[in-house]
Amino acid sequence: MNDPSAGPPGATAAAAYREFRGGPETLANRVVAVTGAGDGIGRAVALAAAGCGAQVVLVGRTVRKLEAVHERIIALGRAEPTIAPLDLERALARDYDQLADAVLQRYGRLDGLAHIAGILGSLAPIEHYDVPTWYRVLHVNLTAAFALTQVLLPALRASSDASVIFTSSGVARRPRAYWGAYAVSKAGTEALSQVLAQELEASTAVRVNTLNPGPVRTRLRMQAYPAEDPETLPTPESIVPAYLWLLSAASRGITGQSLDCQAAR
Repeated sequence: MNDPSAGPPGATAAAAYREFRGGPETLANRVVAVTGAGDGIGRAVALAAAGCGAQVVLVGRTVRKLEAVHERIIALGRAEPTIAPLDLERALARDYDQLADAVLQRYGRLDGLAHIAGILGSLAPIEHYDVPTWYRVLHVNLTAAFALTQVLLPALRASSDASVIFTSSGVARRPRAYWGAYAVSKAGTEALSQVLAQELEASTAVRVNTLNPGPVRTRLRMQAYPAEDPETLPTPESIVPAYLWLLSAASRGITGQSLDCQAAR
């Protein structure tokens, strides 16, 4: 489900997108929204996108963290980003609508949407999984991503080359015992991405793909593997190239793909 002339990403293309760096103008004149922009992978992607010339919309729950990223981008001498506080667990329909309206009013379009925010929930057998936690994880990781994408579709359609990126996980493709709601939410994310890619491919310039970050030094990873030495893991910055590639014109025509930020370890 992509440009036949481009073909599906093979070994050479995979190496290219994982090593893609871009330059200070790679995302020039592009408006990119990043969820979970306050820390971890979201922060790394937001900073890198700004460094490549994008006007970044910082979406996240904690205003203090978003302000810190905002200040860092300004210190880099890049375009001033927009802070868009949104608590994906508690946001109401009007909160999503207000964010979408603000994006259209300020920029008139949206060229990139990177869904990176997510929560782990509990690692527990299905038999004993806490039902409220199940609802919370499915809502934050899947339903909120659907709702935000839906309200931002008019802004994405207004772009001549828009890219939507959903963040997946290895347990979405090969579910494992005890990963419960997290695995199910990420499998749902993969399905959502495929459905949306097929719906938009023929009638819009919006492309939709998923990225699996792999093991990365993040707070969520530490929650899942508390005994693991984080210093043995790649940093969030190390996997940014794949996100930049999908956000840039370099990946134009690529849609409906499920890609890995890291080669198999």
